[in-house]
Amino acid sequence: MKKTKQFVSSFGKDFKQFSLELGNYFADIFHTYFSRFEKGKNTFVSALYRQRGKLARRLMHSGMAGITAFGVMIAPIIAEEFPQNAVDPWKIPSPSQVLSASTENLSTSTIFSEKSRGDIVEYEVQDGDTVSSISSKFGISEDTLRWQNNLSRDRIKVGQVLTILPVTGISHKVKKGDSVYSIAKKYDTSPQAIVDFPYNTFTNDETFELAIGQLVIVPDGVMPASIPTSGGRIRQVTPDAGTVVASGSFAWPAQGTITQNFYWYHKGIDIANRAAPNILAADSGTVVIAGWLDGYGYGNRVVIDHGNGFQTLYAHLSKIYVVPGQTVARGNAIGQMGSTGRSTGTHLHFEIRKNGAFLSPLNVLQ
Repeated sequence: MKKTKQFVSSFGKDFKQFSLELGNYFADIFHTYFSRFEKGKNTFVSALYRQRGKLARRLMHSGMAGITAFGVMIAPIIAEEFPQNAVDPWKIPSPSQVLSASTENLSTSTIFSEKSRGDIVEYEVQDGDTVSSISSKFGISEDTLRWQNNLSRDRIKVGQVLTILPVTGISHKVKKGDSVYSIAKKYDTSPQAIVDFPYNTFTNDETFELAIGQLVIVPDGVMPASIPTSGGRIRQVTPDAGTVVASGSFAWPAQGTITQNFYWYHKGIDIANRAAPNILAADSGTVVIAGWLDGYGYGNRVVIDHGNGFQTLYAHLSKIYVVPGQTVARGNAIGQMGSTGRSTGTHLHFEIRKNGAFLSPLNVLQ
């Protein structure tokens, strides 16, 4: 019994000593690694401290680059969805507005074809082809096809060879003194659109210098207003209706399919019809605007004042049958559906205003 007590007492002392030694061992290891960590941390912090200015500049530059990139991406969408920010299509522009509309650097969207390509191709007109069907086939606007091939009318014949651009816009042969900025200004688009088009090349990728004689694609470019547009000279086809009184109810201006509804960012409806039917006056009134007076994105348009607070606008017409000042009766033909201005595909953009406020046409058309 005595020996057992001595053994237990001895074992307890040994275990206590072992525990102390083990604790000291782990404490030494912890202290060693902690010291190394502190040393490494101090070195890292010192490096960050020395580089704090450079890192801050990099962070600032990266942030600004990100904001700029985001702005570049959404600017075309804003520009397209809010076209009335440029020139009011409901008013006859003054000479200064016409000049401004054709020279301001506006951010516009680029309508790319479904097939990504950068080369200009040739297409031989086949039986049954039209300007509308060919432009739709290649994913470009009808005006792009007209401008590139100097088509004053939509008449094309089988076997005729047409030049097809890769995207909606203009092709420009660089002359002495030309720059990305001057070209963008001439064709009413943004310099960034020219720079971003992946198939445009530059002699200097930092300054975007161009070589004399090279061909530059100007995405979404528009021919200056001084150059005759596809609408040509307006000739009155529909005779004056004499004294008219608006009924206050509105008839459908065209037959077709609604491809775009009225939204806060789209102030009218789009009615598409590849057959390009005549456009009819929704109600009786007086024509106050007829033509493409400012090179603006609405293209050939007609605005009718109905004399009761209502006005209607008909845009993207290929032909116009009326002149400013004449009267029209409800149902009279005022033009032909087309795709002039910033447009793809044959359609009518139709708007209604009452005392200056936009209304949804679907709520009032009968």
